[in-house]
Amino acid sequence: MTDKPKRPMSAYMLWLNSAREQIKSENPGLRVTEIAKKGGEIWKSMKDKTEWEQKAAKAKEQYAKDLESYNANGGGGEGGEKKAQKRGKKGKKTAAAKSKKKKEESEEEEGEEEEEESE
Repeated sequence: MTDKPKRPMSAYMLWLNSAREQIKSENPGLRVTEIAKKGGEIWKSMKDKTEWEQKAAKAKEQYAKDLESYNANGGGGEGGEKKAQKRGKKGKKTAAAKSKKKKEESEEEEGEEEEEESE
């Protein structure tokens, strides 16, 4: 595993992490997904987000510095290329190719059924 710095959290994520417990206590019994939805609604209706936007900007600046020093120290040179090669090797089939294959398979099955019936 590499020591590459993690991407910084957005202003919303920073706020949600601090507000999650309060949302839970105000709405007991909510599932994790419902808490996130409720958080999104609250965040959307918030008027003053400057505190969180400033924190996010600082985190982004710190990330840029960390990433710069990581790259300056030769970090991630080969690792990133290997990942890209792996993705390149795996050939994703288009929807047309998938439907063509399904059609061929179903035609083969129909042919086999007809052969069995004629016997």
